[in-house]
Amino acid sequence: MLVGEKMIIDAKYMRIGRLASFVAKKLLSNIKIEIVNAEKAIITGNPNSVYKIYLQKRQVGDALHGPFFPRRPDLILRRTVRGMLPKNKRGRAALKNLKVHIGIPEGIKNIETLKKDEINTDFITLENLCKKLGWSG
Repeated sequence: MLVGEKMIIDAKYMRIGRLASFVAKKLLSNIKIEIVNAEKAIITGNPNSVYKIYLQKRQVGDALHGPFFPRRPDLILRRTVRGMLPKNKRGRAALKNLKVHIGIPEGIKNIETLKKDEINTDFITLENLCKKLGWSG
C-alpha cells in the first residue's frame, strides 16, 4: 500500500527478478520501499541448477578481499535489487530507501501484494536456497 511515499511489499511467492526490477523502478522515483517475507520469494528453474549458480557466486574471490556474496535471504534480495540500479550517485541514494525484512516485523501494516503470475515450473524459495548455502536461520 502506498502510504505517503512509502510502499510495503509482501515478497511471498514472488519471482525474485520481477520483484527486484519493479522495486528498482520505484526506488528511482524516490519512493521508500520495505519488503517483508523475503525468505518466501522464489527463483524459478531447476532447484539444483539454481543452487549451483548461487554456490559459484559464493565461491568467487577470497575471504579477505571479496567479492562477498551473502547467505541470508534478505541480503540476497537486496543485492538483486542493487544490481538493477544504476552504478552512480543516484543508484546509491535510491538503495538507501530500501529495507528488506525476513518475516513480518511488528508494527508493519498496510502490506501490498503485487500481482503474482501462475507458476508452472520448478522453483526454489530463497529460504531453502540459503539453507543449502549454509545459512543457519
